[in-house]
Amino acid sequence: MPRLAFAQSFWDGYDTLEKPVRAGVRKAMAKFQALTVAELNSDKGLHLESVGNARDQRMRTIRITDFWRGVVLAPDDGSDMFLLVNVLPHDDAYTWAAKRLYSANTATRALEVRNAVALDELTPLYETAARTASRLLFAAYSDGTLRELGIDEQVLRAARSFVDKAQLEAFATLLPEDQLEVLQFLAEGFKPDEVYRDVVAVRRPVDAPAEPVEDLATVIANTSGRIRLVTGPRELEEALEKPFAAWRVFLHPSQRRVAYRTSYRGPVQVTGGPGTGKTVAALHRVKHLLGRSADGRVLLTTYTNALAAGLREMLGLLLAEDKDLLDRVDVTTVDAFANSIVRAQSGTVPKPVGDREQRQLWEKVIKQLDLPFTAQFLAQEYRHVVLGQDLHDLDAYLGASRRGRGTGLGAARRQLLWGGVERFEQLLCDRGETTHQRVCGRAADLLAAGPAPYAHIVVDEAQDLHPAQWRVLRAAVSPGPDDLFVTGDPHQRIYDSRVSLGSLGIATTGRSFRLHVNYRSTEEILAWSARLLAPVTIDALEGEGTDSLAGYRSLLHGSRPQTQGFTTRQEETAALVDRVRELLADGLAPHEIGVCARFNLSLDAAEEKLKAAGIPVLRVKGQTEQEREGVRLATMHAMKGLEFRAVSVLGVAEGAVPFAREITAREADPLQHDADLLRERCLLFVACTRAREALSVTWSGTASPFLPGMA
Repeated sequence: MPRLAFAQSFWDGYDTLEKPVRAGVRKAMAKFQALTVAELNSDKGLHLESVGNARDQRMRTIRITDFWRGVVLAPDDGSDMFLLVNVLPHDDAYTWAAKRLYSANTATRALEVRNAVALDELTPLYETAARTASRLLFAAYSDGTLRELGIDEQVLRAARSFVDKAQLEAFATLLPEDQLEVLQFLAEGFKPDEVYRDVVAVRRPVDAPAEPVEDLATVIANTSGRIRLVTGPRELEEALEKPFAAWRVFLHPSQRRVAYRTSYRGPVQVTGGPGTGKTVAALHRVKHLLGRSADGRVLLTTYTNALAAGLREMLGLLLAEDKDLLDRVDVTTVDAFANSIVRAQSGTVPKPVGDREQRQLWEKVIKQLDLPFTAQFLAQEYRHVVLGQDLHDLDAYLGASRRGRGTGLGAARRQLLWGGVERFEQLLCDRGETTHQRVCGRAADLLAAGPAPYAHIVVDEAQDLHPAQWRVLRAAVSPGPDDLFVTGDPHQRIYDSRVSLGSLGIATTGRSFRLHVNYRSTEEILAWSARLLAPVTIDALEGEGTDSLAGYRSLLHGSRPQTQGFTTRQEETAALVDRVRELLADGLAPHEIGVCARFNLSLDAAEEKLKAAGIPVLRVKGQTEQEREGVRLATMHAMKGLEFRAVSVLGVAEGAVPFAREITAREADPLQHDADLLRERCLLFVACTRAREALSVTWSGTASPFLPGMA
């Protein structure tokens, strides 16, 4: 019986296949395992065929359905190990297979793949341009040094033609994974011995032979983590039936170099657009840190309960074979952590109130003191200046910077406003309540008085954390090597948090990394969504400078997003029902479809019509029961951290997106007005980039001003 292994390239596309094709994969693989090698080669229904003009003579295809083929790497030494590497439409399978070349990396001994045809075609063009360049990217490294790091002759020739990092990234999808990572490390300024330590040594098996071998079974065994060997029918069925989430913890080499670097000298920042694997990198960093010591505790944290629940689930998948390590990890939100510290160390139970209750109290303060400010202005001043800088008295407020606030306040008006702050906090105190930010401030003070409880802290979705939340995190871990590992994307900032990490003792200079490749959504969805943010400038995560989506790309392709306007909301909702029916008929499961809107009222109407059509639905409010079937309905805010094969965004109309009531009048504060509009743009961007394959954006009446020219 032949042995069967699955490459990550297969799993990357498997979940996107339509149900009949996936059923064909299961049937073909079951038949594959039931045959002997001799029967397989003599064509017993699988149609194992060679690939004409293939760069790798081991390439074969097998029949999946009448129109789909599996691409298989077959042994050429009479052994019984086969590797399924892809499933594609018939003609695409042969084209894809003909261009690929598989080989064993001479340094890591792992199996790797390259687009050999494209490399041969493009390298001469770059060589011509390189002859007149003033400097070359890898001129400082000898051929011998590069070969010791696993760079082979074809890649070496290409590398010698690169002028800058942009050209290296242009070749990223063509180069073998381990070799690409070596070149990326060197391009970032790492020394060859550091690259060997952090890339080669961590992947090279301890018992690796002195000389590389091409025996497919041996090379597959050396490629742990990126190839799965299935040993029997039951394991095969379990693997193919496993939900998509089980494969979300796979780490691409471009992310691995960040997550598994042995050590950093201080805080690390990892940014990147949606779908670039920031969360996966954070999870693997947790695993790496746990493996470095036997007793150090790790805090894995984010800003909402739903996101924390997702992290907990994914970490469980990643550590499925090391469950004892989970006992040394706390997975929770920053607010929940701060609350627990205050309860444990002060004996009091904080009762923080939400934004709506705070706004009502500000209205009361204005009436009591007859203040010449709006409740919205006071709430923003309190959040961004008073709580942002942890101010506790008038003198501190009089001397505080109000950078980012567009309405000037002289000393007299500041004194008047501070009277409102004192009355607001007194009202909270009288009710036995406080704010989440004040709880964080109290927790930071308590932690500062004793030993830090964590050896390492890993933060996901960091862009939405408030300065008060950063203070409690800074106090929860001692400054030093590997103290904080921070991931986030300022383009997904939906809560208008303004932070200067450096001023809070979290300096990431020289330890900042950006991920560019999206592994979730198609290029068509990304390009369309990115245009939503094209008119604006985005502040960097650390609060200094700006951030950009330049170089952000996807390796996947599909249909263009659909946009459509309707006369009435009823027509828009009816069209949604028709679209969901089409998606279900195309083979998508209900839980693979997401529907979102700015308001719950829009979702109420959608839920009613979908249920009336006999379509199961499930509202997403906080943590969702994953096992329950149903089309997922969520507000745009609740969509953060989720992903679906198809997403429909409803109600993207004028007055709703942006939500007029949440936008500060320009005459009241021009800077806050712009910040409010940016927050709403980012919210729509987040909603649209939850889609993996198909995106629909609709509205009734007049389209959102964010959409003209895009519809």
